[in-house]
Amino acid sequence: MSSSEPDLHRSFLRLFSSSEPSIRAFIRRLVPSRADADDIMQEVSIVLWEKFESFQEGGDFRAWAFGVSRYEVLAWLRDKGRDRIVLNEKVVDLLADESMEREAHLSRQREALEVCIEKVAPDQRDLLMRAYQPNAQIRSIAQESGRTESGFYQWLYRIRRSLLDCIRRNLEKGVAS
Repeated sequence: MSSSEPDLHRSFLRLFSSSEPSIRAFIRRLVPSRADADDIMQEVSIVLWEKFESFQEGGDFRAWAFGVSRYEVLAWLRDKGRDRIVLNEKVVDLLADESMEREAHLSRQREALEVCIEKVAPDQRDLLMRAYQPNAQIRSIAQESGRTESGFYQWLYRIRRSLLDCIRRNLEKGVAS
């Protein structure tokens, strides 16, 4: 292992870790299901790492990763197009272009959401996060919280409304903190 290889690993991991949610969201907007997006995301991760040496230091990693993601989605569409109905490549290109244009706004929304979630009391934040886990059992979470199922849904609505108001306030200020 060369002395620059660990630096290369660290640099990639920093850039990839900070961009991964955006890349995943970008891919998710282009394919029909979360499972498909997860499969494509795995391939994108591998390709990004394999081609990282060609990435120009100081460049826009997220834009570069979106370009790689777009090609991986198109490759997936070609492969899957033989056995099921999928989107036309031109439609995917249009969606990808629109997604890239909207990414800055979506990124600010995600940052504002993170700030706002941190303001929720820890016990309530835990309940909120558990309610949105895959295969969450709302009935059991509601019971653990001491609420009825309908009461828990009302509580979730109030929390979501509060988070939305907080996000809007932060976006209006022009900052996520």
